Amino acid sequence: MDSHRIIAIELDERTVLWRNADVEQERRVAIFDLLEGNSFRPLGIAHDGPYRLFLRVEEGRLVMEISDEAKVPLGAIQLGLAPFRRTVREYFAICDSYYKAIRNASPSAIETIDMARRGIHNAAAQLLLERLEGKVEMDFDTARRLFTLICVLHIRQ
Repeated sequence: MDSHRIIAIELDERTVLWRNADVEQERRVAIFDLLEGNSFRPLGIAHDGPYRLFLRVEEGRLVMEISDEAKVPLGAIQLGLAPFRRTVREYFAICDSYYKAIRNASPSAIETIDMARRGIHNAAAQLLLERLEGKVEMDFDTARRLFTLICVLHIRQ
């Protein structure tokens, strides 16, 4: 089962016009944590892994291009992002509140906002697991980190 994992992940940077330092840090942490420990098994691909993943958003769909260790393409999984629009919007809003709070709010206020942020993030991870059912088997932590990266791909400001 150790081979069913992601060993490298890359985001399509062409679609991202701007990222602030907080978002860039979230991206780095999500990728680092994902590569440190994940469980990822694409169904319908005969290769047992490990996998390299390239994520991009195209025409409202998440495209997960999967390749082997030698970068030989194995296939792609597409996922409509419409069900995530509201959650991504809510997550951006709560993250913005969190980043502002850590600069000047009380510890209890920061904790309250962080709990709400984690709740939205957990709900989004669960939605991602449900939407990928039958396409990819992954653990909850992997889904959480992939959701963070999906959010990063949505930044267009």
